[in-house]
Amino acid sequence: MDQAPGSPQGPQDAQSLPSCYRHPGRETGIACTRCERPICPECMISASVGFQCPECVKGGSDTGPAPAASRPRTLAGGTLTQDPRLLTKIILALNVLVFLAVRAREDLVGDLFLIGEWPPAPFPASQGVAAGESYRLVTAMFTHQEIWHIAFNMLGLWWLGGPLEAALGRVRFLALYLLSGLGGSALTYLLEDPSDASLGASGAIFGLLGATAVLMRRLNYDMRPVIALLALNLLFTFTWSGIAWQAHVGGLVAGVVIAYGMVHAPRERRALVQWGTCALVFAVIVALVLVRTAQLA
Repeated sequence: MDQAPGSPQGPQDAQSLPSCYRHPGRETGIACTRCERPICPECMISASVGFQCPECVKGGSDTGPAPAASRPRTLAGGTLTQDPRLLTKIILALNVLVFLAVRAREDLVGDLFLIGEWPPAPFPASQGVAAGESYRLVTAMFTHQEIWHIAFNMLGLWWLGGPLEAALGRVRFLALYLLSGLGGSALTYLLEDPSDASLGASGAIFGLLGATAVLMRRLNYDMRPVIALLALNLLFTFTWSGIAWQAHVGGLVAGVVIAYGMVHAPRERRALVQWGTCALVFAVIVALVLVRTAQLA
């Protein structure tokens, strides 16, 4: 999302856009409705009309504090926070802690990764989601064995998570992350061989990537960089061996649907549309898990 710096005094066109006053390297076509300073997606906070910068929201602008009744929220209606990356940091730390625990005790991974059933037929399954260990759909999202695997996923989490958390707010961002990861786990459980194990945060990261595309489209940003990144990741998904493409696709679809509901919800029915979208995605996830479990019974 970073772009080349532009002149603050130049015309706001496709060739010369002003730079965010807090992040000089980011061009933007959005300005604060109170102080008129240019602001990027990470800094913009949804107001009753347009967007405002963090200083105006906190009442630190030269224009004076915003009235309490019209205090703006994030783009998706979330609560403004001092650290817009706090939840991203917590999720990243949790993944790292699980990785260190698995490295210290290698047999632990067998209780965390996603597997449909074990041992395979004709033996009766004593482990796996089909055997009642549905918690694996969640724990697999935070489990990694290889250093390169967690490094790539956590790099993606850091790059994509911060701007999304700032735009959506913590609660909505958490819902997006968890449901994207669950969507990846559910599709893997549905389509993968039940005796094949899978693990990693890739489903959730693909959900963040899809949500980033939706957010950039909503803000009328240049879509070419995120489309190129998405295409490259999908190329790796379907050409590299040992990758559970189901997790990537499931997370991507869930992330796009949830993000669309989050950023396009009408103001007067914002909560209903946003949480209704999340509930619908969760219901589909549950249905996929129940269908697969019935098939394996």
